[in-house]
Amino acid sequence: MGCSVLLLATMETKHEAIAYFKKAMDRHDVQCHVLDLSLNAHGEVLSGERKLQSMADVASNALVLAREAIEAGATAAVSIGGGTGGEIALQVMRGMPFAFPKMLVTTLPFDPRYALADNAIVVVPTLADVCGINAALRQALENAAAMLAGLCQTSSTLPHVSNNPSVGITALGATSGCGDGLVGALKAAGQEATVFHANGFGGAAYARFARCGTFHSVVDMTLHELTRIHVAGAHVEMPDRLTAARDASVPQVLLPGGLNFIGLGELALVPPAYLERPHYQHTGFFTHVQLTEDEMALVAEKLADSLNASNAPVSLLVPMGGFSHQDAPGGAIESPQLRHVFLDVMRQRLSSSVTVHAFDHHINEPETVQAIMDALRPHLPARDTIPHEGAPHVRAKA
Repeated sequence: MGCSVLLLATMETKHEAIAYFKKAMDRHDVQCHVLDLSLNAHGEVLSGERKLQSMADVASNALVLAREAIEAGATAAVSIGGGTGGEIALQVMRGMPFAFPKMLVTTLPFDPRYALADNAIVVVPTLADVCGINAALRQALENAAAMLAGLCQTSSTLPHVSNNPSVGITALGATSGCGDGLVGALKAAGQEATVFHANGFGGAAYARFARCGTFHSVVDMTLHELTRIHVAGAHVEMPDRLTAARDASVPQVLLPGGLNFIGLGELALVPPAYLERPHYQHTGFFTHVQLTEDEMALVAEKLADSLNASNAPVSLLVPMGGFSHQDAPGGAIESPQLRHVFLDVMRQRLSSSVTVHAFDHHINEPETVQAIMDALRPHLPARDTIPHEGAPHVRAKA
């Protein structure tokens, strides 16, 4: 294969595991170039403030070297570490091109969702700590070496995603009827769709894709993450969730999908005040709680303000038959009044540059898919201008 990878690790504490991993990669004909992330404290116990600053300095310096290595032809990056080393490595990896192959071999001493939301990073849990060498760690490192070798081979044959622009779509299970129908309709029209899970984390990836020029148009049909950002619910920081596509001058079609509820956790962990509202268990891990009218007005105002600043075409479609699968006749959180609150705010607050079309159908009905396609069609490229799957490989962009 003859590939090379960048190996991020704290050599000061993980040298045995690194030596073993390098030999495992040698057997796959992949060279490892080590980038040391050690704090070089020389046994000193650093104060919290000094340690954090040292970690930031090491990550900043390492990122410069990592980018140089990528430009020189490195095909992937891998890190082996625990808490401190893993966190430094994540800071470095987050600064790499988002689709560049990256792997984190770790004891998982943190919730990885917040760090991985807008990056393609494969996580390989070691289960046992990275301390010395033992049977459990050898097995984890061998597995990681085999996976990384495969990533190296694949990454050298595929074009970067920005060379094959698509329609960016946001969706959830609560809006999947519309999302699935839209993907099918786009496929029939010779268009490729890239769908993002608007669950408080997927929106960060959607925004980064938009910033990097990977969409020729957008259907932001599931604005649910606004309720997490401005009301409640777990989510990663995504300050450009509403502005990334706008700032990239990408034509947008938007719908208030999932905007009628807050996504909270397991039912037993939901604060009692929320359970006094209409709600239901979406799964064993998630409970959906209906918004109040004041909360709906708040998120509608935030949305309107962001859309008014767009210099690209924007269409807002409002399915007055329901904004999610349980906002329907007999549904657990059905509320026609919330839909009217949303529509009233948008009509009062939106500038004339935004096209607003309200209709009686539910978001998951076929008529909504047709309305989206009608609004989107003027912005779709001709079929013969869409890059084919065999487009030449170009170095990944940040």
